[in-house]
Amino acid sequence: MAKQPLSLPLCAKVSRRSIIRRTLDVAILCLYLSLLGNRLLSLRNHGFPWLLALLCESWFAFIWLLALTTRWNPVEHKTYPENLLPRLTELPPVDMFVTTADPVLEPPLVTINTILSLLAVDYPADKLACYVSDDGCSPLTFYSLVEASNFAKLWVPFCKKYKLQVRAPFQYFSAKYPTLPPHDDGLSSSGFKLELKKMKDEYEQLCEKIEDAAHNLTLGPHSADDYAAFHNIERNDHPSIVKVIWENKKESSSTRVSGVMTNAPFMLNVDCDTFASNPKIILEAICLLLGVEDEQECGFVQCPQIFYNVLKDDPFGNQKIVPFAIIGSGMAGIQGPLYAGTGCFHRRKTIYGLPPNHDTDYLEDAKILEERFGKSPEFIETVAETLFGRREKHFPCDISSTVEAACRVADCGYENNTCWGAEVGLMYGSVTEDILTGMRIHKMGWKSTFLMPNPPAFLGCAAPAGPVSMTQVKRWGMGLLEVFFSKQNPVLSVFTTELHLKQALAYLQILIWPINSISEFAYAALSAYCIITNSYFLPKVNELVMCIPVSIFLVSNLQSLSQYLHYEETFRAWWNYQRMARINAVSAMLFACFSMLVKLLGWSESVFEVTQKGQSLSDENEDDDKVGRFTFDESPIFALPTTLLLVHLTAMALWLLRLRPPPRGGSNGSGLGEIGCSVWVVLSLWPFVRGLFGKGKYGIPLSIICMSAALALPFCSII
Repeated sequence: MAKQPLSLPLCAKVSRRSIIRRTLDVAILCLYLSLLGNRLLSLRNHGFPWLLALLCESWFAFIWLLALTTRWNPVEHKTYPENLLPRLTELPPVDMFVTTADPVLEPPLVTINTILSLLAVDYPADKLACYVSDDGCSPLTFYSLVEASNFAKLWVPFCKKYKLQVRAPFQYFSAKYPTLPPHDDGLSSSGFKLELKKMKDEYEQLCEKIEDAAHNLTLGPHSADDYAAFHNIERNDHPSIVKVIWENKKESSSTRVSGVMTNAPFMLNVDCDTFASNPKIILEAICLLLGVEDEQECGFVQCPQIFYNVLKDDPFGNQKIVPFAIIGSGMAGIQGPLYAGTGCFHRRKTIYGLPPNHDTDYLEDAKILEERFGKSPEFIETVAETLFGRREKHFPCDISSTVEAACRVADCGYENNTCWGAEVGLMYGSVTEDILTGMRIHKMGWKSTFLMPNPPAFLGCAAPAGPVSMTQVKRWGMGLLEVFFSKQNPVLSVFTTELHLKQALAYLQILIWPINSISEFAYAALSAYCIITNSYFLPKVNELVMCIPVSIFLVSNLQSLSQYLHYEETFRAWWNYQRMARINAVSAMLFACFSMLVKLLGWSESVFEVTQKGQSLSDENEDDDKVGRFTFDESPIFALPTTLLLVHLTAMALWLLRLRPPPRGGSNGSGLGEIGCSVWVVLSLWPFVRGLFGKGKYGIPLSIICMSAALALPFCSII
């Protein structure tokens, strides 16, 4: 991996600062300050609604101020993979990790498509090792990997021969992709069609074998010895099982196993449903990891999470390309983006808890290494290779001799009385261990890089809107709050670690995202309260000061819309994201706050909940008019937004029927401002409006409606 003369760049850092965007950002901040100043000066002359509005708007202004730390530092990185080979004598090895936990919620067909796409990337096969970690310890997953390894011997050469862009079989064989070679390299079209038909037949046979095994619980004509380790085990409490499948496939459960077996200097991890969409993605990541003058500048490379199964205009607001691009590129201008848990390339030494430009003298002591990394001689040897730069393993490795040692280090008990989970490996203590781990890396002084290539690096499977997505958002919110209320809070680390102040504020903006739901819910309910009580929290339309809240609303929304249009998204996609952000705030995120409160009081513990994965967002048997419809169940998570909707519908009915009480304190009562806010809330909750009249899974269950009505009744009876 020795370098040649550095005349050819591997990457370039480009600033994306915009004077217009900065001007708008400052204008919005000034408008917030003006609004708060007016609230404070006139607070004595107004009642509770004015005070509550002041508190909520103060929080919104604080959130906007935090957002400026990332919005003002946008940076993009360009890569030049064509310069790699002239610069290097050989490419570095890469260990790839795919994680799965449940063969029902995360079907093996999804997992093997991810693995096949990774094995088929444009990178030397003898430099890649793929590890599959199955926490569910499923023999079906192992069987699927064995069968997929046979198909990979055909699929990988086929992809590279014809330079296919899409290398996940289920995506390539869908109708929307061309069936002709993308490049004219003298390869006959007829020959391609014959091979394509053969590939498609082989893939269909693979799918049938796996589906038959899942339905009939038979694992084909394989040796019983292959599956003996899976007999009589429990999913949630099982011994470590390490199986080696030749042709560069391995199944294991941790970073330690890869350290014993292959110990590549760079590591890629993806979720089981996140396939490689860009064949050159590893080359592009290596450009960033090796193209910096000081390795401290790039401890890991994070790619945005983008989904392939979203419907037109993204009615469920799953595709967060624009927010991820704004936050990711913004943090890249400080210490770098956070670790998002998937689609990330790490230097192995960052996962091992090694600071940049480190002094390794104290680690020369074997006893210290054992206390930190465990007592496996084989693993300690590979750790020394990583820490001290003594690389003795050469790809391809003889991994058959390392299986026994890999089994020992894979056991959870191996971590006892070591630094694993605290200073080494993924950090424990939150369901969002990725955030904690990335923050620890930044605290050590490493920087990270944001990579957003075209085509996208990876494509994942979005959760369907409704119970599944709500559960996922609640889990994220709970994990963020666990970090915020822990000793790992970034603000507390500014003075004791290498974490920059701006980076800490950027992390803080993300960690308090769930807390924002409290102010959003209160502010959303405020207009209904004012209409019902015939009071007001906004100036009258004939007052000049009314221009301030109207300007905040218009400028912030128009700026957000312009950013969506800049990334070639549609107006409807922008509106759908805004709508779902409001829905998530008053439902899943609010529940995350309640769950965190219960945990802080010691009444319960957080539990990691696996969400449903699949290769299609909607049911193929759905009617066209049902596609894109929000779904419901009897989960109480739907009660609060339904309650909010009922309150607003009641308020608007009272206003239309003129059944409100007389204005209080000699004022004119609520006006067009409050009515406009109420209409906006109802439009944001439109999926719930349709749910009130829907049937089956598209309708809000009667039990939820009754619960919401009971919650809304005291609020509506205050008149």
